Amino acid sequence: MVPLPRALLAELLGTFALVFFGPGAAVVDAQTGMLGHAGVALVFGLTVTVVIASLAPISGAHINPAATFALVLAGKVSLSRAPAYVLAQLLGAVLAAYTLLALFGMKGNLGVTVPAGSVGQAFALETVMTFFLLLVALRSGLPWAVGGVVGLEAMMGGPVTGASMNPARSFGPALASGLWTAHWLYWAAPLLGAALAVAANRFLSPAAPLEAQPHQAQEFAPQGELP
Repeated sequence: MVPLPRALLAELLGTFALVFFGPGAAVVDAQTGMLGHAGVALVFGLTVTVVIASLAPISGAHINPAATFALVLAGKVSLSRAPAYVLAQLLGAVLAAYTLLALFGMKGNLGVTVPAGSVGQAFALETVMTFFLLLVALRSGLPWAVGGVVGLEAMMGGPVTGASMNPARSFGPALASGLWTAHWLYWAAPLLGAALAVAANRFLSPAAPLEAQPHQAQEFAPQGELP
């Protein structure tokens, strides 16, 4: 097992990168108009891809308290390490948000996540998006797959909720900007989505293989033979 200090530094740096480049892209677009919504979504996806590829061997590259929560529920991360992971993620997000504030001022409200529609709509959307993000992470974990789903969801959900799926990503810009509109949902919805993703993953990959019913075995066995 990687020593905890090394893992925590990886989580801090990875979450710093996510918030600096992700919300940072929204800030740059607000100042220059050169990236557009698709460009901002692409930056989010590419950042997650690069961070996972480079830091996953050290800490797992959770860079998301909801991901850490999901891995605890799945039995892949010990409960004793989880609080330190979350604190490192929050610190990385806060440092990145204040770096953006120092560089750009309050341009684009530092990429803070606030609902564009109703709170109920935003809660449901964040839950569903986090569910699919973490289901992909649990079942694949490949950098391009996880980064791809982040880009996909940022493209679709960004205009409505900011497509956070990550309490740390929302916390850093909220603290630096002082904008806390419906901030609670950016914790509650991702954690709910994480729990649902773990449950779905367990159902899809049960501990004991499901026995095929006779008609199913006949249908799918090659050349009519039973498995």
